[in-house]
Amino acid sequence: MENRKKFFHLHLISDSTGETLIAAGRAAASQFGDSVAVEHVYPLVRNRKQVSDVLAEIDKAPGIVLHTVIDQDLAATIDEACGQMGVPCVSVIEPVLQIFQSYLGAPTRRRVGAQHALNAGYFARIEALNFTMDHDDGQLPHNLDEADVILLGVSRTSKTPTSIYLANRGIKTANVPIVAGMKLPEKLLIAKKPLIVCLIASVDHISQVRQNRVLGSTVGYQETYTDRSMIAEEIKYARQLCARYNWPMIDVSRKSIEETAAAIVALRPKLR
Repeated sequence: MENRKKFFHLHLISDSTGETLIAAGRAAASQFGDSVAVEHVYPLVRNRKQVSDVLAEIDKAPGIVLHTVIDQDLAATIDEACGQMGVPCVSVIEPVLQIFQSYLGAPTRRRVGAQHALNAGYFARIEALNFTMDHDDGQLPHNLDEADVILLGVSRTSKTPTSIYLANRGIKTANVPIVAGMKLPEKLLIAKKPLIVCLIASVDHISQVRQNRVLGSTVGYQETYTDRSMIAEEIKYARQLCARYNWPMIDVSRKSIEETAAAIVALRPKLR
């Protein structure tokens, strides 16, 4: 008998963008494979009227409630109302704040959206993102040495999305394709500052991704693009380059973008 998924409502209340809360909620929900969360996201909830509207929505579709509301009065209102409705409610941020406060011996400022302040770190991330977009797919090779990370790889090894993910962490990332028979940019070979990493994958993985790419495109592709023997030759060539220049390799066949990025950061501790 086919195993049917169980659906449940997951209410995520944030006084900011909700990114942290969404990540936490999905991380927890992913541990329950037979259940699927129907997400209700309420960002920028910062006054009693907004809280009242959210609670009305929860009452219509009871489920698990998670929130990251810094204002203690609003948080208490949410907790009390959920208790009266008989739905489980957890402040994701409050236990963490209490631990920080206890360890640091100082009270929290309880400033809404503090993690999104327009400070030097924010503008560094914007600069990194601009650099990364300008240096996608081998563009502007003349200043590759200004990158923090350079990603190499054959087509369809997730170089671009991984680069953008790293850029959002403030890491200037360029990516350069490896194409059999084509020389790599000279500026890449003499670069001293960047960490150079090659992304590889299995023939099966690349073949499947490329087949999907071809099916979803109206543009003609060469047959060699999806030919498994040619893909194997491309991967072999990439491995040879890594061996020649002593570049580390990361197999992305079974890795998410987040896992790949974490592995790259781990290779260069100063990027943490």
